[in-house]
Amino acid sequence: MRGPADERRIRQVMEALGHAAKRTVHVYLVGGTTAVLLGWRRSTIDVDLVMRPEDESLLRAIPAMKERLHVNVEFASPADFIPVPKGWEDRSPFIAQVGRVSFHHFDLYAQALAKVERGHRQDVADVAEMIARGLIDPDRALAYFARLEPELFRFPAIDPPAFRHAVEEVFRR
Repeated sequence: MRGPADERRIRQVMEALGHAAKRTVHVYLVGGTTAVLLGWRRSTIDVDLVMRPEDESLLRAIPAMKERLHVNVEFASPADFIPVPKGWEDRSPFIAQVGRVSFHHFDLYAQALAKVERGHRQDVADVAEMIARGLIDPDRALAYFARLEPELFRFPAIDPPAFRHAVEEVFRR
């Protein structure tokens, strides 16, 4: 059985990915993984990530790494759930370089808005923590939402008026 991923386990995943990469890859960490590494959560259930470009050697290494480290690794990002404006890679804060892998936190504004859209208690608490720590600015989050709002039609599971209302509730306090 795999357990929660604390900072030590997440760093072990980063080391393992860094050693497995045969070419330059950028790995963007997401959600609870970001929360743990930035210090407001002790652990997360999954190490959620996205890699660019996809690297076959890393993809092949992940199943054995998951078993060896007893950690869940999932491919997930805000772009799976909400429209994310182009250039998110450039807005993704650098964490560390391990071997040929450069690790980043996926665009924090995209993460915050995806959490608001999902609306779970933990997600809303994470966004409040991101604001409190100065990682995101509410006015910039509202502007970011305005940039992605015209593309919401691409995500039929989203109710645009409900999403707008949730964004305004969280960021207009």
